[in-house]
Amino acid sequence: GAVSPGAAGRAPGGGGADMALSLGEGGGGSRLRRQLESGGFAAGEYVKQLSQQSDGDRDLQEHRQRIQALSEETAQSLKRNVYQNYRQFIETAREISYLESEMYQLSHILTEQKGIMEAVTQALLLQADRDDPALGARRAAAADPFLPLSAKDAAANEEGRQRTLTTLLEKVEGCRDLLPESPGKYLVYNGDLVEYDADHMAQIQRVHAFLMNDCLLVATALPNRRGAYRYDALYPLDGLAVVNVKDNPPMKDMFKLLMFPESRIFQAENAKIKKEWLEVLEETKRNRVLSEKRRLEQEALPRPAPAPPESTNPFDEDEDEEEDEPSAEEEVVDLSLEWIQELPEDLDVCIAQRDFEGAVDLLDKLNEYLADKPVSQPVKELRAKVDERVRQLTDVLVFELSPDRSLRGGPRATRRAVSQLIRLGQSTKACELFLKNRAAAVQTAIRQLRIEGATLLYIHKLCHVFFTSLLETAREFETDFAGNNGCYSAFVVWARSSMRMFVDAFSKQVFDSKESLSTAAECVKVAKEHCKQLSEIGLDLTFIIHALLVKDIKGALQSYKDIIIEATKHRNSEEMWRKMNLMTPEALGKLREEMRSCGVGNFDQYTGDDCWVNLSYTVVAFTKQTMAFLEEALKLYFPELHMVLLESLVEIILVAVQHVDYSLRCEQDPEKKAFIRQNASFLYETVLPVVEKRFEEGVGKPAKQLQDLRNASRLMRVNPESTTSVV
Repeated sequence: GAVSPGAAGRAPGGGGADMALSLGEGGGGSRLRRQLESGGFAAGEYVKQLSQQSDGDRDLQEHRQRIQALSEETAQSLKRNVYQNYRQFIETAREISYLESEMYQLSHILTEQKGIMEAVTQALLLQADRDDPALGARRAAAADPFLPLSAKDAAANEEGRQRTLTTLLEKVEGCRDLLPESPGKYLVYNGDLVEYDADHMAQIQRVHAFLMNDCLLVATALPNRRGAYRYDALYPLDGLAVVNVKDNPPMKDMFKLLMFPESRIFQAENAKIKKEWLEVLEETKRNRVLSEKRRLEQEALPRPAPAPPESTNPFDEDEDEEEDEPSAEEEVVDLSLEWIQELPEDLDVCIAQRDFEGAVDLLDKLNEYLADKPVSQPVKELRAKVDERVRQLTDVLVFELSPDRSLRGGPRATRRAVSQLIRLGQSTKACELFLKNRAAAVQTAIRQLRIEGATLLYIHKLCHVFFTSLLETAREFETDFAGNNGCYSAFVVWARSSMRMFVDAFSKQVFDSKESLSTAAECVKVAKEHCKQLSEIGLDLTFIIHALLVKDIKGALQSYKDIIIEATKHRNSEEMWRKMNLMTPEALGKLREEMRSCGVGNFDQYTGDDCWVNLSYTVVAFTKQTMAFLEEALKLYFPELHMVLLESLVEIILVAVQHVDYSLRCEQDPEKKAFIRQNASFLYETVLPVVEKRFEEGVGKPAKQLQDLRNASRLMRVNPESTTSVV
């Protein structure tokens, strides 16, 4: 009757458990949480101490409930924190996207304002030069420090520039012939740069660039000689375009030089030097254009001076103006439109943002604008810049369709890249890449199939995956290439190669694993039924699957034929020519059903009293095996297999016919001889007609070889003096 203190604390009515649990959820719970969260917490020591202090199983259960409550509370807290952080991440990403779009807009606005201010400034300067030519000359002299003010100053400046250029170019191997040919050449700017590959943005080499007043010289550094360089390339400023490359860490401080038909990307040491390069290149190009313009004007001035006397015809001037105007109008193409000026950078932005539709829309707009315009030098330069972007866009679209990319999403996932390639005039490449992508997807789907224990189950899955993918690909192809009839032949070739891949996987599982003929027949039937689904889109590949499977099916038929012949010969060797006793009516009823399913409707006339059957076991087994072989073979039948199936049937039947004929010739016992004749009658008059009829139903035409075999068997007569069989 003694009560422990722990039990007394819990009495009465088990209320102590609730009180302990409430304590665990209150102050005790926070204390327990702090204990579990401490850095020096040891689970083994804690459990050992708890076991020593507990007063029985009930205390441990209560403590377990408190720990479980803390665990659930912690899990809920983690879920709330993860959800809250996820929402904050989404909101932050959205804000970043908004900020990025606003920065792009701001950049475009600043570029536009800069262009307007430069245009206004240029217009004011030109107007001032017209009003005061002397002021214009002084401004030009101040703007160009190399412009001679006097003959002495000109000689000094020319000599200094030449000396500086000569000193620097002496360090460059292979460019000494540049100076004598162009005595007026002088150095404007030079510096070290790093060249990167335009496609993969991989570092190529370090170079030193020399910017002169009419060209840009690029030289590579010699590895063993410090400060020495080797000539690499020389680009005239007339055909050179400079493009700023937006920073994309770690790729920054870069600019691109476009020289039709190539382009090169260089990286400056820092942002300041990059800015200097961009400004000095643009300024030098501008000065080159102005100096060339002045030279042409000066060359044109003396020509009309010694010109003929003044004409008294007041209409000559008007006629000359009228003749000159049309030619001037024909040669001038207005490329000063804002969208044309910003087109290269807009294309870069579209490609970077994967806005392929927007990039192709811009290209279509440009092609439409220049369709009826003459091909002048500015148009060629613009085309060079745009063609470089077209090549980059094509490379990106090709990468989108490459099999290395993710194959998820089905055929529709490729529609975007395919449609843009077609719009760019690359329909053949789009067709090729689309079909390669789908072939990789189909192959991956087949490889990912698990090989189940049941062959038929695996074949069902294989046919569903393959033919569904083929049907979806065909529909998507018809949608994408509706206006390109020349691509359909490529699809047919692709479908054939895909079917070969399917048949390889099919044959490896069905025929190489030596499955039974019935299993193989069911698998081939499933494949044919799925293949018929392609007729919904007007595609019939049944003949292809027949041609690819004919070798394996022939092998299976011949293999199963050999098995039947061997089994029949084995039974023949043990033949005693005795009636069958099935012992029970159930067994007899089962045999009747089996023979009826084989097509033998008059089997009752061969049954005797009780459970006896007036046929040999060998003949009955041969009948069932032969009819089963015929039924399974007809499931596999197509015209290419006609002779193989017919010859196999004839070989199988000949084994039984020859055995019966030989037994009739050799047997001396009259009773056994009568029994053998009864079995022969069953074979000739019942089994062979059933085989002929079923073969004709399955194939669609009678078999002359089977008819000849039956007729020859009827004409046989037993020769008592002979012990050989002639069939």
